[in-house]
Amino acid sequence: MEQNTAPTGVLAKVIRSIGTPDFIPDLLDYMRSIAPFYGAFVTRLSLSGPPQHIYDNVRAERRSVVVDRWLDRAWLLDPFVVSFISERHKPVMVLGDVAPDRFASTDYFDIYYKSIRLKDELAVFVKLWDGMLFFSLAPQNGAKRFSKRDVRQLTEKHPIIAALCEQHFYRSPRTRQDQAAGHVSLEAMIETVCTGLTGREIEVVQNLLRGHSTQSIAMMLGVSPATVKVHRKNIYRKLGVSSQSGLFSIFLKSVG
Repeated sequence: MEQNTAPTGVLAKVIRSIGTPDFIPDLLDYMRSIAPFYGAFVTRLSLSGPPQHIYDNVRAERRSVVVDRWLDRAWLLDPFVVSFISERHKPVMVLGDVAPDRFASTDYFDIYYKSIRLKDELAVFVKLWDGMLFFSLAPQNGAKRFSKRDVRQLTEKHPIIAALCEQHFYRSPRTRQDQAAGHVSLEAMIETVCTGLTGREIEVVQNLLRGHSTQSIAMMLGVSPATVKVHRKNIYRKLGVSSQSGLFSIFLKSVG
């Protein structure tokens, strides 16, 4: 039977750093000893407000694209965040578990994945009393994708990771007021920016932006692909654009 045992000293270091600024870096070192990864971006998700930045190791020259723009509402298109909002997430997931069928052909993918040559992403979710910690992890340099073994091993150690986080964040809780501040939703933003759209057209826009194909949207909405195509034509006409890239451009202007 295959076993994966993280070095005892690494775990001991995490325990000692609970309640200190070193906790997240030490926890990430512990997680790396279980399943190797390089990049890390940690946020706290809430159903009542935007993500809160916790930690990242992104290079300074990439922060404006990888971190700042994501935090400035582009997170609403992140398939992992969508899985959290819809309560379909697992403790440990990879991009293939959540990406829509045409995700790789979206402008969002070009900006947040292709532009930084990111082939895969692994998410670790840890539930807290006031939200959800979201660990976004990138493969090691030279590695293209996370393996099933990586997912399995992190899943096996997830109870330990969760217990450590609970102890650390119990000492620095956020207030309910902080959670409620800055509440935003993709639907509300589209209604503000893309005036004149019907409720069903807003549903189509948000799914197009997230990378769903016409066929996928038709299945989710319970209509025919032909009906979705009619909605797309009407959306483009009302917004004065001619493509999905035009929709994405409107979205980026609204969050910038």
